[in-house]
Amino acid sequence: MKQEFNADYWQNRYQLGQTGWDVGAITPPLRDYFNQMPNTGQRILVPGCGNAYEAEYLFRNGFTHTYIADVAEAPLQRFSERVPDFPKNQLLLQDFFELGGTYDLIVEQTFFCAIDPQLRGDYARKCAELLMPGGKLVGLLFDTTFEHSGPPFGGSREEYRTYFKPYFEFLHFETAYNSIPPRQGRELFIELRKLGV
Repeated sequence: MKQEFNADYWQNRYQLGQTGWDVGAITPPLRDYFNQMPNTGQRILVPGCGNAYEAEYLFRNGFTHTYIADVAEAPLQRFSERVPDFPKNQLLLQDFFELGGTYDLIVEQTFFCAIDPQLRGDYARKCAELLMPGGKLVGLLFDTTFEHSGPPFGGSREEYRTYFKPYFEFLHFETAYNSIPPRQGRELFIELRKLGV
């Protein structure tokens, strides 16, 4: 029987502590990228946010228009306890594919690898739909295969290009030079700008 990666599945994994992808902090590639972003007024979305260390870092550094979304309630509750001054209306208990609104930046950190690989084309299209003209999708993708059946699901940069090419200009699409040691050489850092005006 095919596993459905729905809200119950993810809620259960958080409750059981089955979160091997969670490194307990923001990772260096995203931290370094955020540190050079000048515009703290941007509307930022972190979909499939999990424990949302990226959003915490952004919020504490003045990016107050940061929104986080997840289908599981547990990580949103933990985030809210950890960052009590984060606006409750910016915590979105919602399926990414049903989100509305527009954003200047979408941050990808272990969400793409968690969804059913058959939805990857839909993910790229939905990101473009949610972004303002000239908006960016920035983050990390696993450029590797995993021995176990996912999630996380692996893949290759060649495969990923096919999903994003119809909607985005590729500003950066290379192996991250500053990944954490267990992921060294196995992550792509991406910076993609939405096509069109």
